[in-house]
Amino acid sequence: MILSVAIVTGFKSQIRKKVIGFGSDIQVVNYDSNSSYETKPVPKQQPWLDSLRGMPDVRHVQMFATKPGIIKTKKEIQGVVLKGVGPDFDWSFFRQNMVKGKIFHVNDSVRTDDVIISEQLADLLKLKLGDPLFMYFLNDVSSAPRMRRFKITGIYKTSLEEFDRLFILADIKHIQRLNNWTSDQVSGFEVSLNNFDQIDRMTQEVRNLTLRYEDQKNLPVLRTVSIKLKYPQIFDWLNLLDMNVWVILGLILIVAGFNMVSGLLILILERTNMIGVMKALGTENMSVRKVFLYLSTFLIGKGMLWGNIIGLLICFLQAQFGIIKLDPTSYYVNTVPINLKLLHFVLLNIGTLVITVSMLVIPSWYISRITPDKAIRFD
Repeated sequence: MILSVAIVTGFKSQIRKKVIGFGSDIQVVNYDSNSSYETKPVPKQQPWLDSLRGMPDVRHVQMFATKPGIIKTKKEIQGVVLKGVGPDFDWSFFRQNMVKGKIFHVNDSVRTDDVIISEQLADLLKLKLGDPLFMYFLNDVSSAPRMRRFKITGIYKTSLEEFDRLFILADIKHIQRLNNWTSDQVSGFEVSLNNFDQIDRMTQEVRNLTLRYEDQKNLPVLRTVSIKLKYPQIFDWLNLLDMNVWVILGLILIVAGFNMVSGLLILILERTNMIGVMKALGTENMSVRKVFLYLSTFLIGKGMLWGNIIGLLICFLQAQFGIIKLDPTSYYVNTVPINLKLLHFVLLNIGTLVITVSMLVIPSWYISRITPDKAIRFD
């Protein structure tokens, strides 16, 4: 039961972190922007940014811009999304997932041609570090495609094929120039939170904050979108994993409960003579039942103790050394993830003890049907 909870919650946490790494917890974009990556610009200077950064649950705020394009090599062609980042971009996620090269530096004055691509794209297009990368873009101003030449300085790998195949990181000034935007225009803002569990509440708070400034002139209406709404299919799939955990826990509890019921009945049969003697001496049925319930609880506790020791030991070894490997193309992670919280551990133990002991209450009624005369003669 400990392993079931730790593995499923760990898997959900790992996948969630990877998805958030590409788009943060919350995005604030132009209300006219649709679900595509060709966005309408918003001013980089917003009057509510300082208030947003000052919220206790907000960890980081950064600007971004996206534009779809096509990579063309001598033999291959691939559609991708160029994500522009600025000097305020948080590189921690991509720094953890870099397999080759390094991240590039972005400043406000000089535009850099360096880009970071995924290992999947590099293998698909036969590219390596230092190679030039030619991309073609379309815009509303001209029907002819516009070409840009980049240089690959880093290669990352997250094992999320849908995202690795899609995103390339570059200087945001490239997208501003391709879209004929000014240096003060971006696609929107990404908001990272300290606690993902607060995402629904924080999405509403961020939405309310931006709506307060709607009446100011020359400011476009903004739309606040959480990562859960941006990629609902992924988070709905992750929520379905909770049902698997409940089914596993329920089956284990049923098996454990029936084992303890049979164990209690065996204890009663082995101590039938003792029950008869205790009743003959005037002991009430409830007192006799309590004796066997206490003994059963002791046996349950002993089993839970060993279960906790073994479960925690396996979790520790897997978390530290990653002994059990997985195929990232199928499971999106390289090793079996472990994420066991203290609250889950405590509730699991308390719930197991209460449920299994409660299942023994009804079988213990069998003691009331044992009569002293027959019990003393019982062999």
